[in-house]
Amino acid sequence: MELVAFDLDGTLLNRHQRLSDYTLETLDRLKSAGVFYTVATGRTHFAAMACIEEHQFPNWQIFKNGVEWWDPQQNQYRHRNLLSQSHILDLLSSFEENDVTPFIFCLEDDGSHRVYHSPLQGHLSDHIANELGNHKNMSLHPLSELTHNARITNISAMGQPEFIDNIIKDSQEHSHLTAYSGGGIYHPDAFWLDIHHSNVCKGSALMELKAEIGAERLIVFGDGDNDLSMFSASDEAFATDNALIHVKEAATNVIGHHDEDGVARYLRKRYNL
Repeated sequence: MELVAFDLDGTLLNRHQRLSDYTLETLDRLKSAGVFYTVATGRTHFAAMACIEEHQFPNWQIFKNGVEWWDPQQNQYRHRNLLSQSHILDLLSSFEENDVTPFIFCLEDDGSHRVYHSPLQGHLSDHIANELGNHKNMSLHPLSELTHNARITNISAMGQPEFIDNIIKDSQEHSHLTAYSGGGIYHPDAFWLDIHHSNVCKGSALMELKAEIGAERLIVFGDGDNDLSMFSASDEAFATDNALIHVKEAATNVIGHHDEDGVARYLRKRYNL
């Protein structure tokens, strides 16, 4: 039995942040073939929903690089290695110095999410706030209301690459934090940033899932830095043609471009779909 895991942005999704018709048909064939497959993305569950809503992924799904799991069959979450306010307090000044708005995602007892943020800085943070505000199980709040006992899943942000890089360098001074960034897929100057606990990653999450379902092999697809942990944990790792050079070098092989159904075309050949 194989566990097959897909990154979303730059991998399974096209440039419109959607699953193409060809990819949707391929996933349906993969499901009919009895292959156990899932997504492993840096997005939150809520942020990924609109992108993958046209296909019912049947198994545990991995979000926020392993911090957040979602079981669509039981409609339940798992969360791993949450942060506290004290974990992130020193780093928040770096966001302020670089004029980047942090969005701090917190888990509530009823399963809903509260997101705390400082005053919005520019159109990129406006875009995030507007998107988050459209989710019925998520509410936005000023950063001043963040409590000391908040259960923080992650910090997300978007900004120009040089400012995002500054925050990443500052985050590296804290051993309990891991920061990932990327950009240029949908807009050349819009780089995303995600920060969460260093004890969790895509690779560790997928190894846990692999053991849980009794899979013998792990096959993964990705394009960015936050995919490298699952590349190193996998039996086979495939980078899309648009992937970063060092990600391609870490892969077993390079397949087609994410906007040309590269993953789906490979799946059809591999599994004779």
